[in-house]
Amino acid sequence: MREKLVYSVESYEALGGRLSSLLGGEVGSVERRRFPDGERYLRLRSDVRGRDVVLVGGTPTEGDTLELFDLASGIVKYGARSLSLVVPYFGYATMERATDAGEIVTAKNRARLLSSIPQADAPNRIFLLDAHTEGLPYYFEGSIVPVHVYGKDFVLRVAKEMANGTENLVLACTDAGRAKWVESLANDLGVPASFVFKRRIDGATTQITAVSAQVHGKTVVIYDDMIRTGGSLMQAARAYLDAGAARVAAIATHGIMPGDSLERLAASKIFEKIAVTDSHPRAVELAQTAGGFLHVESCAGLIAARIRAHD
Repeated sequence: MREKLVYSVESYEALGGRLSSLLGGEVGSVERRRFPDGERYLRLRSDVRGRDVVLVGGTPTEGDTLELFDLASGIVKYGARSLSLVVPYFGYATMERATDAGEIVTAKNRARLLSSIPQADAPNRIFLLDAHTEGLPYYFEGSIVPVHVYGKDFVLRVAKEMANGTENLVLACTDAGRAKWVESLANDLGVPASFVFKRRIDGATTQITAVSAQVHGKTVVIYDDMIRTGGSLMQAARAYLDAGAARVAAIATHGIMPGDSLERLAASKIFEKIAVTDSHPRAVELAQTAGGFLHVESCAGLIAARIRAHD
């Protein structure tokens, strides 16, 4: 495998450094500054000519997305042999499809933006970690090659650790929308799967009507691809406790938790622990003050393995 040159957008420099170490690569240097009017200045300080370049950057904000696009375009312009975009967190989950006339599908538009990055000598690749919808890779157009990285190994290992084995473990989800994926994970562990049935009362309110599996006396570990405010997660966890669960913990690939979301989750006293990856910089920031309640693991190993597999 040729040595990689690993660049990162500013908010993903820590993850980029970990990925570079695992790949045995070199960390690319970027000069950044702001002009008086706020316009951003970027300069690649490590020579990319003829190199296989990995660029790490998610889309937590529009600024992150544009920095990812700008750096990628510059990397190709200055002669990279190949470009692999690593996007651990592809946001815009709220607008992945239109449900009302006139709505803008932001996720598709951002995929088109990244698809328009000039092509290096080899086809550009984009590595996506546990995308919110299975159809997301199909939003990318042209010659860019999407690669979906699944966080399955992380979820299975952490769920077993949370339950001290699998004897009393039930793997669960917040609603039927994730039921197939959670059932697949539960089958791999050899444990029961469970989900909650919901009834929509109005446009903003749902009511849980039943739990699908026997959870009495069990450790219930709820998996979801992301935790945003945590409202649905708390509602589901209360339902499992009401059904007799002895303990409840939660795992998510992406920990977003804006504002005081984590504080509210901890204050609820519902969860023994919550585990996420460092796919979103917010999770890394929160882990510094959350004590043992929030456990953050790096997704660098999952991504490095897929990059090696595609070389």
